[in-house]
Amino acid sequence: MSLRGSREVKENYQLLRLTGLLDAFSEPAFRKVVGKCIDDGPVNVILDLSAIDFVDSSGIGVLVQMAKKTQGLSGTLQIISNPRVTQTVKLVRLEQFLSLQPSVESALNNIGNIGKDK
Repeated sequence: MSLRGSREVKENYQLLRLTGLLDAFSEPAFRKVVGKCIDDGPVNVILDLSAIDFVDSSGIGVLVQMAKKTQGLSGTLQIISNPRVTQTVKLVRLEQFLSLQPSVESALNNIGNIGKDK
């Protein structure tokens, strides 16, 4: 099964919901599509990976690149995870950098709090 997804754009964030596999095969298309979504804005991105079946090192690498891209545009990338994705991210000790969240609601609360502590 390849990677599939949907995009929902709101005033100050966009929500991308993905299903399937985030691996070496799907990574180039993921990078292109999500990179364009970030460029088009808004730059606060919630990436819902709760329905992802598998993520490999290529997938983790592109998530890091997307996080850096949003940060460079003064935005955020937050990832809604599942146990499989969380385990893979924790293996490489990137759970803090990739801002893993348990739910969309939690990610939305974080977007609402960005800038309030400055």
